Formats: sequence, C-alpha cells, structure tokens
Amino acid sequence: MSPDFHEIWVYLSASPLAGLTLTLAAYQAGMWVFERFGRRPALNPVMIAVLLIAATLMVAGIDYRTYFDGAQFVHFLLGPATVALAVPLYRQFQQVRRSAVALLVALLTGSAASALSAVAIAWALGASERTMLSLAPKSVTSPIAMGVSEQIGGLPSLTAVFVILTGIIAASFGTWVLNLVRVTDWRARGFGLGVAAHGIGTARALQVNEVAGAFAGLGMGLNGLVTAILLPVLYRLFFT
Repeated sequence: MSPDFHEIWVYLSASPLAGLTLTLAAYQAGMWVFERFGRRPALNPVMIAVLLIAATLMVAGIDYRTYFDGAQFVHFLLGPATVALAVPLYRQFQQVRRSAVALLVALLTGSAASALSAVAIAWALGASERTMLSLAPKSVTSPIAMGVSEQIGGLPSLTAVFVILTGIIAASFGTWVLNLVRVTDWRARGFGLGVAAHGIGTARALQVNEVAGAFAGLGMGLNGLVTAILLPVLYRLFFT
C-alpha cells in the first residue's frame, strides 16, 4: 500500500461517514444475495450484513466504537421504524380484537417458554448463573433485553449478542418450523415470529405478508412489556 493511499485510507476509516456507508452497503449486499437465491430464509440479509461488517472491521483494523460513530444514525432510525409498525397494526385492528384471548395465551406461553427453555438448556450445559441470567431475555428487542439483563444481574453486552443470534436464527428457520407444525394462519405465524425473534423476525414477517407483519409487531411489543415485568419477578423468586 503506497504512503498516500495509506493516509487516505486511515482518514476514511476514521470518518463517521465510513461506518454509515459500510452498514448500508453490507445490507444492500445481503438483500442482493437474499433476492438472487429466491428469498431463502436461511440467507437472511441481516445475518449476511453482520458477517460482512464484522469481516471488514477485522481486516481493516477498525475498532467497533469508531465504526459505530457513523452507524449510530441507522441505530437512531430504529425508533421511528418501531413506531411505524403501528401502521399495519392499525389496519388489522379488527382481527387483533377478535383474537385477543388467543393472543394473550400465546404471549404468556411463548414468553415463558422462551426464557425458561434457554435458561434450562444453559443450566444443563453447565453455564454460570450470570450467563443464564444474560440469556433469559434473549427473545426481546435489544434495548429492553439489555435493561432487563442489567436489572437481574446479567451482562448486557452478552445479552445483546444472544438477542442478535436469536433474531437471526429464528427469522431464518422460523418459517420452516411453522410449516413443519402446520401453522398456516398468518396471524399465528406473525405473532409467533414477533414473540420469538423480536425486530428481525418482525422484518421477516413484513416481507412475507402484511397481516403477519402486523401481528409480529404486536408480538414483539407485548413480549418486551411482559418480559420486562415478569423476569425481574421470577429472578427474585428463584435466584434470591
């Protein structure tokens, strides 16, 4: 690498614009692969983007904080994007009202099963108490999950990793699982993805069907609320 090019590279890699450009380019590449190979769930564009960004940061020697200085604009847009989920939900309000009892049962069952199964598997594999507590809120969107993790004694940074992995895996393979157990109702499919895979699952549901996307957004929001209330209570009952 020539000295002039090296100086230019050092300047560009430290620029906030570099992080934003890298994020958008990586996601666009992920979408291209996703579309090119027939929108296969296993080729989730978020997963591809994460891998591309991580590889680029490692090869270029850019620390995460420098990258996030530019990428935080995309992070800021998560708030408006989440609020915008109210639009498809409003359009499906009558269906939501008719399904209220079933949704409540599914929410409580799904939220409890998600947390308890993760903790039980981690315990069986010999994980530490702090790891189990970090894993418990894995199916909730990151800001809520990290707050709950800190409140009950987990590691918020570790929880964030579990949240991302859960979302990617559930969004990639959730459709196959729902087909396998013969769940065909778009309301149930969407709500299940929202509860199990938070924002990434909701984005996947919106790609497939508007009704599924609306119920996924509802599931994501309600699961975050229920988890934020119930997990600290369960922690006090079983770990203190």
